Amino acid sequence: MSVVHAPWFAKTPADLLTGEELLAVSGLEAMQKVLRGEVAGAPIGQLMGFILSEVEDGRVSFDGVPDFQVANPMGTVHGGWYGTVLDSCMACAVMTKVPQGSVYTTMEYKINIIRAIPLGTKVRATGVVQHAGRSSGVANGEIRGVEDDRLYATGSTTCIILKMK
Repeated sequence: MSVVHAPWFAKTPADLLTGEELLAVSGLEAMQKVLRGEVAGAPIGQLMGFILSEVEDGRVSFDGVPDFQVANPMGTVHGGWYGTVLDSCMACAVMTKVPQGSVYTTMEYKINIIRAIPLGTKVRATGVVQHAGRSSGVANGEIRGVEDDRLYATGSTTCIILKMK
């Protein structure tokens, strides 16, 4: 699998796939379109400093480099950054299992921060589906250092899958 980074992020709602366009493809196809740069990546990625880097059936990764903009008052990476990146990779992994004509959303997620990510460290957050059924999906995720493979955080999520047509 070749890794291609989406070249741009959505600036307005018009840059994203419409509801009709999303329902016309499977979740895997939608994620592959973003990876290939055919449609914009979610604006949260630009805001938080991470980008889609891999998409497979049941597995999605985002690469990111947390900088000072996501620091807490102590000058370390805010827990919300960990949560946002893990929610994104885990939920998007579930999305790759969503059939055409259906949508999904996160119902709940949990994270465990193992250690602080030093500001400026490139990390990869990977979500892997454990279960995907007609009405729900469950995935696990982890954030690891790209250079040193150190484990920084883990997470789990449950998503609801809704058939729309």
